[in-house]
Formats: sequence, C-alpha cells, structure tokens
Amino acid sequence: MGDLMLFGRKKRQIVKLLVVEDEPLVAFDAEHVLSEADYEIVATVDRVADAVAVLSDGVEIDLVLVDVNLADGSGVDVARAAQAREVPVLFVTGACPPEAIELAAGCLSKPYAQRDLLGAITAIEDGMQGKPPRRLPPGFRLFVQAA
Repeated sequence: MGDLMLFGRKKRQIVKLLVVEDEPLVAFDAEHVLSEADYEIVATVDRVADAVAVLSDGVEIDLVLVDVNLADGSGVDVARAAQAREVPVLFVTGACPPEAIELAAGCLSKPYAQRDLLGAITAIEDGMQGKPPRRLPPGFRLFVQAA
C-alpha cells in the first residue's frame, strides 16, 4: 500500500512537524488531522521553553506550528529560535503578530477548519518550492512567496 500512496504525488518537503500549542483540545485536534494526512509529529509541546529545547535538540523538523500566546511567553520567541535553525514557521493564532512577516512562512487565524490547516501547510510548501499556491484557505496569510 505504501507505494500506491506515493504514486502520482510529488514528494513532500514538509513531513516532520513540531506543534506548539497550549490548549490541549486544539493540540490534540491538530495532531489527529496532521497524522491522518500522513504528517509526522516530532513533538507536541505547550511551552516556549520546551519548544526551544526541541529545536535546539538537532531533531529534524520541516515546519513549526506555533500559537502566539503560550503559558510561559510568546510564540514569537519560538519562531525566532526556529528561524535561527532555518526551520519555517506557521503561526496558528487568534491574532497574527506584526513581526510574523519577518519570522514566519505564514499565519493561520483561529478558529480554523481542519482542511484549512492542511491547505495552509500545502501553500507554504508550494511557496518554498517557488510555485504559486493553488488556493489560500480563509484566514490564512502566506508570507513565503514564489520567487
């Protein structure tokens, strides 16, 4: 079955995800949706400190999904740590911070539909590959543009 799944589909650049979210239900929901779509969750953490620790661990991560308001600080700090490692970031938040344009590949407003989370990741991947995105989900802003 594994081979059939790959047939006719481009190899994804974004596979391994770090989820940084302090609302357990939102985190659980995101994990479920992403796992179902064949993404690999490297870790799910709810604190800036834990996210930075995972990032500095040297684990392979293709994209960080981060909420801005976290229990112990701001997701912006997580984005800075990810940027230092050249790992793209998707802010998933109620209000996109002004510095998101410099720090993130994109920003998805909460609440979002599950398919919009997947659409946002696909759009970021298209942007990274220099392709114009097919469709931007509602509430999503893409900052990585096709060159």
